[in-house]
Amino acid sequence: MRQLNSLLENIDFKLVKGNLDQSANELVFDSRKAVGDSVFFAIVGFTNNGHQYVQQAYNQGCRIFVVQEKVELPEDTTIILVPNTSEALGLMACNYYENPSKKLKLIGITGTNGKTTTTTLLFNLFMNLDYKAGLISTVVNKIGNEIIPSTHTTPNPVELNKLLDKMVNAGCEYCFMEVSSHAVHQLRIAGLVYKIAVFTNITHDHLDYHNTFAEYIRVKKAFFDGLSKDSFALTNADDKNGMVMLQNTNAKKQSFALKTPADFKGKVIENALSGLVMTINNTEVYSRLVGDFNAYNLLAVFGVASLLGIEELEVLRVISNLESVEGRFQYLRSDNGITAIVDYAHTPDALENVLKTIRGIRKGSVQIITVVGCGGDRDKTKRPKMASIAAEMSDKVILTSDNPRTENPVMILEEMEAGLDENQQLKSLTIQDRKQGIKTAISLANAGDIILIAGKGHEKYQEIMGVRHDFDDLKITNELFNQLKK
Repeated sequence: MRQLNSLLENIDFKLVKGNLDQSANELVFDSRKAVGDSVFFAIVGFTNNGHQYVQQAYNQGCRIFVVQEKVELPEDTTIILVPNTSEALGLMACNYYENPSKKLKLIGITGTNGKTTTTTLLFNLFMNLDYKAGLISTVVNKIGNEIIPSTHTTPNPVELNKLLDKMVNAGCEYCFMEVSSHAVHQLRIAGLVYKIAVFTNITHDHLDYHNTFAEYIRVKKAFFDGLSKDSFALTNADDKNGMVMLQNTNAKKQSFALKTPADFKGKVIENALSGLVMTINNTEVYSRLVGDFNAYNLLAVFGVASLLGIEELEVLRVISNLESVEGRFQYLRSDNGITAIVDYAHTPDALENVLKTIRGIRKGSVQIITVVGCGGDRDKTKRPKMASIAAEMSDKVILTSDNPRTENPVMILEEMEAGLDENQQLKSLTIQDRKQGIKTAISLANAGDIILIAGKGHEKYQEIMGVRHDFDDLKITNELFNQLKK
């Protein structure tokens, strides 16, 4: 329970009517939950405008409203007018939970690819170093060893601050969180105080939401523009937009790279299916992770830990023992020597990076067989590109269903097929049923061949017309491998 006037600290607002001398029990933006002494925020969203539901919230018993448009409500209400209700929600959520992000060191990771891996590796590193830490990621949220299911890459402001508050109460010193472009644009992170912000890379993705690549870059950059002079901004200097992120930021600027001069410099010496050998700031280190893309992730991890004051040799010691993150270049091998790699690669750049890594570690006449699909209700422009990359960099390709969501999977596959030229068509198959697609890939493989199953990674479901069906790429592949024994 908080006093309403205390929740409005540092917020630009106008009291339209009512009074601020009352208690607020909960912050909500769902009219069905806006009852009693809760505060209802009329959020202007991507598809809905919350101002349409103020009367419904009033009928449910709510009497406190935060709006950015004029609304007509009975006299027994308190109406607070703000320039932007999404920003106000973030700021008031911070105040409601007494600004938990100021009570620990919050590290935010943003970028198209590598967010989950980098965030999870950091969490695991600090837990291995016996620090109490929190994790907010696409795959799972954690408070120390306590697991909390994840529904979004970045939760809404109320859930986010509630989670941070629990971390503070549990004694966490650090929190490592993914920061999606949607979260930045929708101001879900408004009011949060970051100790370090990290930029991994930016490539083609989410253009269904941001419309243009320039807008996507602008939104990512807004995360860094909002940092204070007491923060660090750590960027990938090898990404052509990496240094753009540091323009206009008040934070202390740091960089990591494999190819260009940087504060945290790496070099890959050896890259095999068993792991990486690389140097980080001239010290050689072995990692169980595979590929140049993971070398970048490890550099980011090392950079963050160093900026947080952790002894560098101790960081490198623990890095060498860190396991791969679920659904990120996870591999298993059949008894007859076929290797299957399950990876979340669901953007053109991520798919290209994974296939480039596989091509770099295969030997002799080893075939690469790729099973890949594209999600429905998402950026359509990447579909032909994904198919073309898969066909260009593989010996055989099976185009299959991913999460069609509300779209017709046949139409998605046809849009992927449109990206194939005549030669690429000759080495591709289209099999809508994903399990059948994986089974076919295994039947086409010989001993030593490598199968890449891309797009879903850690996901344990396949979403079709709003219904989630159990589907786990790794589990299904393992079952199919076991059938080969019979």
